[in-house]
Amino acid sequence: MLDVLTKRKNTVTPTDRVAPKRPTGDLSLVLVLGLAAMIVSMMQTLVVPILSIIQSDLGTTTANVSWVTTATLLSAAVFTPLLGRFGDMHGKKPTLIGVLLLMIAGSVLAATTTSLLWLIVGRVLQGAATAIFPLALSVLREEIPPAKLHGAMALVSGTLAVGSGLALVAAGLLTRGSDPDYHRVFWLAVGLAALALVGVVLRVPSSRATTGGRTDWLGAGTLAALLVLLLLPISQGHEWGWSSARTIGLFVAAVVMAGVWVLVERKVRAPMVDMGMFAHRPVLFTNLAGLFLGFAMFSQFIGVAYLAQMPKELTGYGFGASVLRASVEYLLPTTLISLLAAQFGGILVGRIGARFTLAVGAVFGVAGFAWLTLAHDTSASIILAGLLIGVAISFGYAAMPALIVASVPHHQTGIANGLNSISRSVGSAIASAVITSLLASKTIQHLPAGAPALPAESQFTLSFAIAGVAFVLIVAVALVGLTKGAAQEYTVGKTADAAATDDDDAAAADETAVETVGVTS
Repeated sequence: MLDVLTKRKNTVTPTDRVAPKRPTGDLSLVLVLGLAAMIVSMMQTLVVPILSIIQSDLGTTTANVSWVTTATLLSAAVFTPLLGRFGDMHGKKPTLIGVLLLMIAGSVLAATTTSLLWLIVGRVLQGAATAIFPLALSVLREEIPPAKLHGAMALVSGTLAVGSGLALVAAGLLTRGSDPDYHRVFWLAVGLAALALVGVVLRVPSSRATTGGRTDWLGAGTLAALLVLLLLPISQGHEWGWSSARTIGLFVAAVVMAGVWVLVERKVRAPMVDMGMFAHRPVLFTNLAGLFLGFAMFSQFIGVAYLAQMPKELTGYGFGASVLRASVEYLLPTTLISLLAAQFGGILVGRIGARFTLAVGAVFGVAGFAWLTLAHDTSASIILAGLLIGVAISFGYAAMPALIVASVPHHQTGIANGLNSISRSVGSAIASAVITSLLASKTIQHLPAGAPALPAESQFTLSFAIAGVAFVLIVAVALVGLTKGAAQEYTVGKTADAAATDDDDAAAADETAVETVGVTS
């Protein structure tokens, strides 16, 4: 299969060459991009604790209000690869500015509307912000000297975990009280996005390495259709029924569309996604690791949040915590350790290589979920296990961009990291579906009359065990899939004659790409 995907030849234009890095305020640039990336994860997580408030205020059903999260997931799947590629072609700074403007527009709409339909439209616009992360990594690769790139990428990546945790705390604080107003949460998003926009305008330099060319609208459209057909049944399957004709039909349609997308990208002259790059072993296995990491991270978030809120007097387990207490006491420590561990992850990438950093982090994750599986009856166990998982997430976020950057040419950095972001989003969507279905599949019997259905404790145990298996699979990917011999940059297909006449340009680009990160020890 890999041979089939890599047969197609492409050409590299002179504008793909990488100019020497110019002096910049490295720290201020990294902080601005870190803030922008943090907003991405905050935007995705902010609404999770307030869905019940939105449902009550708008007088809608649980199934309808779930589209507030589903719409953003689908929007991110469509926009992230398209805008990542657009940034490669036409410049990262203008693309970042455009994305943040969409984020602000969507947040203002969500903050002012009292209609579920327009709220969903606002969330669709917010979903475009997911493209900020791969664009930020592209800027770092272009502007930060190689000696500092490991730490810079690790810090920006680490802000994703921080944003998720802070969003939960912020949502809890802004909606506490007897008359909670969910609109405040979206006004917070407006303010943060505006702050990031000012930072991008003032501190992010204009791109010097762009490819130009036409946008592959056919490839973008088929990829968007594929992701929507895949993510829609994953996110709504628990409502529709996993064996329903609608769910199965959409999964089948996704498989068909995947074949159509591959055929389209192999035929068009300037594909949005180079199939050779997509199937290149380091890229392919890094995306697989991203899928597992997204699954494990979201499993911890959902599992711990629900477990902490279980009323012990009815279930015999849990801590009866409010949303705010669950966020601050049980999830915020994971967030804080992720930020602290980010720099250590960057150092490890430079010293032992990205794939071994990924493996070391995954071992921490296995230990953390093993702890949760075996002992989740005390607050100390939940918090300490969360610290181990936080280190695992942070090391994973530090290693994966390094693996991608070292494995693709400069002009494909945006689209390659965009696809990796999508893989994590798909993993998170699968985790949400799996954990929700598991918790609903077995409930406690003989509850008092009028009490809501509550999951059996064994379902939390099973959920944590499955998440631990995801980290075991990451270890396997790092040590077996990402072998030393496979950790080489993908060379965009050139004919032998073209390569012979362009040795200097290719050598310059390869040298810049290879020197940035260590993939192996």
